[in-house]
Amino acid sequence: MKALASPFVVALAAALVVALLAPPATAQSRDAENQLDAIVKNGKLRVCTTGDYKPFTFHDKTANSYQGIDIDLAKSLASSLGVEAEFVATTWKTLLPDFTAGNCDIAMGGISVTLERQKQVFFSDPYLVNGKAPIARCEDEAKFQTIADIDKPDVTVIVNPGGTNEKFVREKLSDARIEIYPDNVTIFQQILDGKADIMIAESVETELQEKLHPGLCAINPEKPLQYGEMGYMLPEGDVIFKAYVDQWVHLAKATGEFDRIYDAHVK
Repeated sequence: MKALASPFVVALAAALVVALLAPPATAQSRDAENQLDAIVKNGKLRVCTTGDYKPFTFHDKTANSYQGIDIDLAKSLASSLGVEAEFVATTWKTLLPDFTAGNCDIAMGGISVTLERQKQVFFSDPYLVNGKAPIARCEDEAKFQTIADIDKPDVTVIVNPGGTNEKFVREKLSDARIEIYPDNVTIFQQILDGKADIMIAESVETELQEKLHPGLCAINPEKPLQYGEMGYMLPEGDVIFKAYVDQWVHLAKATGEFDRIYDAHVK
């Protein structure tokens, strides 16, 4: 007569069967709540953006309208879904809490992908490789070639609060004077006016500001001080919406749409 299996063996076997039949923990059923369906249902794509970061996002207060690379791309994404883009004002300091509070569906506007942000949100696949580069008065360009050149007690580094620019200078500079300036639109004029010596920002931004502010020079933007990537901030855990945005980014690049929009704002 065969011995009966112990209750422990029976329970273990049952648990293994359940584990093998269950979907992966990261999978998301189409029936589960997801942002993609909510956007289509609501008829609008809510986009958090700071509006102070040319060439990616800029809020023209006179016309009460937004302009920039990521503004045009947000409209393209919305159009692909058959909805309208609605821009939600935020700041670099409040970007993450505004997004995680559900104030918007996606955040766009030159946002750097960081591990700290990744702990709380999903990111799209990177759409741009970028990095931190200095910008200073052209007569000082030769003086600020390296971090060591910048990190001196007699150098004033100006920075906008709350974003990766401030994080970078606080991590990399210990001797230079760091001045926090709240207006990311007029901050570059402070350098021209001699109220600060240098700013460290994304390399593509320094190249644009060099064109907008004669007398300022982007310093080695082709060789940034730190590697960086930009992506779009998405709701954590929503793999359906992320898959859609990733495919849209891929097609925008493959069809040349991304390059046309980028060139219109940078070149």
